[in-house]
Amino acid sequence: MKRSRAALHTAQILTGVIAAAAAYALKPSSPSLRPGQIVLITGGSRGLGLGLAERFGRSGAKLILAARDVEELIAARRTLLDREAVQFPDDVLLIPADLTDPTQAGMLIDHAISHFGRIDILINNAGIIEVGPVENQPLDAYRRAMATNFFAALHTTHAALPHLLRRNHIHGDAAIVNIASIGGKVPVPHLLPYVASKFALVGFSEGLHAELRHKGVRVTTVCPGLMRTGGEAHADFTGQAKKEQRWFTLAAQTPILAASVRRAADKIYNAVVAGRAEITITPQAWLAARIAGLAPETTQYLASLANQLLPAPSTSDQINPDFTVKVSTYTTDALFGQELNPE
Repeated sequence: MKRSRAALHTAQILTGVIAAAAAYALKPSSPSLRPGQIVLITGGSRGLGLGLAERFGRSGAKLILAARDVEELIAARRTLLDREAVQFPDDVLLIPADLTDPTQAGMLIDHAISHFGRIDILINNAGIIEVGPVENQPLDAYRRAMATNFFAALHTTHAALPHLLRRNHIHGDAAIVNIASIGGKVPVPHLLPYVASKFALVGFSEGLHAELRHKGVRVTTVCPGLMRTGGEAHADFTGQAKKEQRWFTLAAQTPILAASVRRAADKIYNAVVAGRAEITITPQAWLAARIAGLAPETTQYLASLANQLLPAPSTSDQINPDFTVKVSTYTTDALFGQELNPE
């Protein structure tokens, strides 16, 4: 019985590998972005968000960067200028906002449109990561992950959608890009709050594509694998935190396993301007997504094997229920402070 089950798993994996390799080789090329596009990027102050800002900026786009930290936003614009991704400071509008708050998400969209006159491409990139075994994940970890990884994207999309639909009748090139994760396709162990929120985002993004495609608004779902974005420095770890941090950091920083920010940004840029419905980034993620679709039971079995290699749950006291993520808050005046955006 065990031998026949193993043979079945092997056959399913081999079939997935062959199909995946063929499809990967036949991927189409993509055109260039029309200069002067207005691109709004949430989580745009560092990591993949900053990489996307640089890539779209080099194409001639005007940028709107949103993030919670004012100083990081200012540093991001300085980086873009130093790298000559943009020519002038006023090519980049900075808006500090906590997008888990729908009011601030609406203000972000309103201010962006007031400043540039329109938004052509909305990139929902803001996200957080909670790492640790399910036994040590408090309910608040799931709430935080859903608030940032799913609801922030929902809030900005909901606020921007009426404008994008109106804009499409004039120019016909409006787009929404949702940066999800391979964790939204495959049940990655020790990332359950992250996985749950990314599965929600993938479902929302795919459903959004189904409803908006015939209305002319392109929706691209991005499911990256591991990327060397530095995000591990900002992840929250539970359970045996040092051990969890060690394996996660090693995986996130290994070149063979993890894509560079520049490579990831290039692939996302190409997918967006080509109007792709969905992409992954690394070959491993691309293959995992195909195998998950073809053989979901096998995928879950393999994930359970991988889980056995990860640190055991902590046997110490439960996670402190008073633990909260440190989030900077801003008044309306600070949200649209003139010191961030030169005349």
